[in-house]
Amino acid sequence: MLRTRKDLEEIEARTLAPYAMLARDSRGRRVAEPEHPIRTAFQRDRDRVIHSAAFRRLEYKTQVFVNHEGDYYRTRLTHTMEAAQITRTVARALGLNEELAEAVALAHDLGHTPFGHAGETVLNELMRPYGGFDHNAQSLRTVDWIETRYPGFRGLNLTFEVREGIVKHSDFKHRGAAQEFDPATYPCLEAQIVDFADEIAYLGHDVDDGLKAQMLTVKQLAESRLYLQSAEAARAANPEADDKVLRYQTVIRMIDAMSTDLMNNIAAQLERPRISSVAQVREAGRPLAGFGAEMTGSVTELKTIMRDRLYRHYRVSRMTEKAGRVLARLFETYMAEPRQMPEHVLARSERDGEPVSRVVADYIAGMTDRFALDEYRKLFDPDERV
Repeated sequence: MLRTRKDLEEIEARTLAPYAMLARDSRGRRVAEPEHPIRTAFQRDRDRVIHSAAFRRLEYKTQVFVNHEGDYYRTRLTHTMEAAQITRTVARALGLNEELAEAVALAHDLGHTPFGHAGETVLNELMRPYGGFDHNAQSLRTVDWIETRYPGFRGLNLTFEVREGIVKHSDFKHRGAAQEFDPATYPCLEAQIVDFADEIAYLGHDVDDGLKAQMLTVKQLAESRLYLQSAEAARAANPEADDKVLRYQTVIRMIDAMSTDLMNNIAAQLERPRISSVAQVREAGRPLAGFGAEMTGSVTELKTIMRDRLYRHYRVSRMTEKAGRVLARLFETYMAEPRQMPEHVLARSERDGEPVSRVVADYIAGMTDRFALDEYRKLFDPDERV
């Protein structure tokens, strides 16, 4: 039997928790469109994100290790997929709308620059005289304006709830782009869990990649209670396993411990006071998603170790400095002579009246690591073909 969109919406209404966001209750899209006969509004949003150019480019954007350092290190794309998987697990356990949660998770990093957080820091500094740069706001700008795939509107024309979830990622109260979505309220719980699924994913895979790259040691990580407990449990369950398998098993247990704590703590928060509607989630005055007190301490401890041992490792610092020089030269060159950018990019300024600085920031933010390095060589290496 073929299930129509209305059938799926009825299933949501019968089976999801009272605090879950139902697709049929969405506030809709900026530009009205006919509903799809089979897919719900949030399913369509998820699919539109997956088919976007910005999503495909995540494959060649840095998480911690630059793409050419090894094919097996995580990229923005694999990180996004891991975060989305954790998001779906948590959403299902809590009776939330999985399609909405997944759509927000898949879109949350679309605005990231090349070269990871180093690239964002540099671009924000360069854009400071022109309003700054924030990757969460850029993710919303990407789906609202930069992607051009439809004849009747710019952007992907996503639903209000997905767009709100994208821009209200992390600390959003003073984010200019969040003003459209009433910054006094919190987003749906489906969007709130993405913040923590993101954190769980990157802590787990950065431990894995750091050990694999020999930039972290087991001794250093053993200073973390979360890592140590997970490693001891992995060894006890697999006493004959080699180090590679134990590394994987340890990371699996870390992710499971954080995810389980997140689900249990959210469930407890929903009971006091009892939350029974989306409106109560929004107006709770605080985020309902979060770790319990003990896990919060353990996660903070691990993040400190990762910051001091991995993110400040000399190899990462070298790449950070290199990324800064590359992006700064590109920005300065495009600002001095915008016609060095492709015509279709420059048209955003000449045709749409956007400031050149924002067009330049959009162009650079959309680059992959590889494209940025290639563009740098084309502009500044006299032997490189342009």
